[in-house]
Amino acid sequence: ARAGMVGAAGFVAVFTVEGWRRPGYHPSSMFVSELSLGPSGWVQITNFLVTGALIFTFGRGLAAHFRDGPGSLAGPVLVQIIGMSLLASGPFTTDPSAMFNQVSAHGLIHGVFGALVFALAPVSCFVFHRRFREDPAWRPVASWTLAAGVILTVGDIALKASQAPSTALFPFKGLVQRAILVTFMGWLFAVAARTHRQAFA
Repeated sequence: ARAGMVGAAGFVAVFTVEGWRRPGYHPSSMFVSELSLGPSGWVQITNFLVTGALIFTFGRGLAAHFRDGPGSLAGPVLVQIIGMSLLASGPFTTDPSAMFNQVSAHGLIHGVFGALVFALAPVSCFVFHRRFREDPAWRPVASWTLAAGVILTVGDIALKASQAPSTALFPFKGLVQRAILVTFMGWLFAVAARTHRQAFA
């Protein structure tokens, strides 16, 4: 649970600070992965590696916490896959502004693992929503979990649409991506914090 809280909060904090301080980088129009490019790229690469390892660890913890019932298998496995995908994407830097249209080998690998993260994020919310709505101890976060899943789904559609230069969303593709990441990491943090409280209650 602690790994989940640190991983989720740390990931957002690092890419936010890096986006502000990096000369020539524009958070509203450039992807988070583009922070991996250039002389300071090692910071975001490390961010991917550390966050991936922490979220994977949190997924293992969720498997131990939810031993049976709806979503007890699929939910933790999805979180672990997301963690592994973040971890795996780190060493393979993206191609500039080409999340879904990679041209280099390392960019293609990064794009595949990145696509997994964005595709599985809303799925994990919907899987856990089924569990939370039937579990009295988790029912208070069921509505937020469903809302997060819907927001992430809409966000994924908007992110896909923003790839076309002809769309109105193109200049804001970085902002759209950040809205997705902040929503998912915020949800992960909330689940991790509640898991921690229950574990030590």
